[in-house]
Parts: sequence; structure tokens; C-alpha cells
Amino acid sequence: MFDRITPEEAQTRLQHGAVLVDVRERDEFDAARVAFATLIPLSEFAARVTELPKDKEIVLICAGGVRSARAAEYAESQGYTVTNLEGGINAWAAAGLPVETGASHE
Repeated sequence: MFDRITPEEAQTRLQHGAVLVDVRERDEFDAARVAFATLIPLSEFAARVTELPKDKEIVLICAGGVRSARAAEYAESQGYTVTNLEGGINAWAAAGLPVETGASHE
């Protein structure tokens, strides 16, 4: 079973080499996102899961933690090391961690 972590724990893991993947849809991502997150919408996740590195921990994020938990279950079943950021970007922002807004350049 994958770990569920706080925004602060996610930030620590990201600083130690974990990869942040946002599973929200493009319009949500463009509205607000963590600067270094990679976008793989849940609607495309199963088809694109092989884009994830198998040699690094993957931290999954969405708006509130539900979609990223579904993505985490799937990725874990495919052999990836994943964690779910509980509360999603809403919790990340509430914790005072940086969020970018406006259209992304990804």
C-alpha cells in the first residue's frame, strides 16, 4: 500500500530526489500548480504511466487527494514506488508552500 504524506513531507521527499506528478486536468494545472510538477492527467494516466521513472519515488498530487490516490493505486500495481500527497494542491497551498498561477509552459 502506498504512503499518504503531508505537504511538508512531500516537499522533503522532493528535495531528496522524488518526482512530483500532477494528475489534474490541463485547465486545473494552468490555473495553479507546483512549479516543478509534471502533468499527466488522470484521464491519460494508464496510457502514460511508462513515462514515470522506475528508479525514483513518485509523489502524486491532484486538487484534494482523491484522483492522485487512484493514480497511486494503479502506478503501484505497475511496480512504481509512489506516495499520495494528502489534500492535494489545496493542502500544499494551505501549508504556505509555493504555487504558480497562469498558463504553464510545459
